[in-house]
Amino acid sequence: MLLKTNVDIPIDSIKINFDSEGLWILNIALAIIMFGVALSIKIDDFKLLIKKPKILFVGIFSQFFLLPALTFVAILIIKPHPSFALGMMMIAACPGGNISNFFSKMANGNAALSVSLTAFATLICIIMTPFNLQFYGGLYEPTNAILKTVELDPFSLFKLVLLILGVPLILGMLTNIYFEETAKKIEKKLKPFSMIIFLALIVIAVYDNLDIFLNYIHLVAGLVIFHNIGAYFIGFYTAKTFGLEKRDRKTISMETGIQNGGLGLLLIFQFFDGLGGMALFAAFWSIWDIFSGLVLATFWTKDNKQLK
Repeated sequence: MLLKTNVDIPIDSIKINFDSEGLWILNIALAIIMFGVALSIKIDDFKLLIKKPKILFVGIFSQFFLLPALTFVAILIIKPHPSFALGMMMIAACPGGNISNFFSKMANGNAALSVSLTAFATLICIIMTPFNLQFYGGLYEPTNAILKTVELDPFSLFKLVLLILGVPLILGMLTNIYFEETAKKIEKKLKPFSMIIFLALIVIAVYDNLDIFLNYIHLVAGLVIFHNIGAYFIGFYTAKTFGLEKRDRKTISMETGIQNGGLGLLLIFQFFDGLGGMALFAAFWSIWDIFSGLVLATFWTKDNKQLK
């Protein structure tokens, strides 16, 4: 079965080549990407969410409550390799990926809502990401055993997420508020540059670990695709259940389905010493959700009559 993994396979003995220098580059790249996104965020974007609290509730409920909870249920049913299970929990605990803003706009979704949700999710993920990972990881005995071996410190996790996402978000917003014209000029150059750096990091990481990907990716591919497609469905149909209009459904689907795999990878290398199964899951997710987001956005662009 594609979603089942033989627990006897020594997947955690795999050592993905990613040194401390690469870790620092990834730290900086994520911070720059977040800063670039924040340069276009205004206080009015948060006012939009306050004026429409239902949309805010649905977006946060889908991303930080339903996705982690249903991921946990899926793990109980599928029983994947423990480190793959913890990789799923890590991805589900992360905030939405910044590229979701681009895909929401491309899909004729609510672009303003996407940016607002990304900003708000980034702020609350400082607390929710450590909480969800610790909570669900502790509930499942195989993943709890891993958490015990690494002695995960939620406060250290909180500080790292605050440093690479929270601080750049606040700095970017302040730049936009007090130096709006400068922010516009920086954003035009920084957004494509930061995405190129991030994609280049993924390509280099895959190239440096090509043998590992070729030999082991089949073990995790089905699980990643299942998890990712499930996340899109959770976002879309949660929004539909609450009666949101189609463009808002698309946006919440993108925000829920496109998780920040780069942050997940960073946390895995920082706190789990690049644990093989977790790192493999997050690495493939980071590649796959760019592809899946592009396909879904293209589908919604061409066919506005589907999924009503």
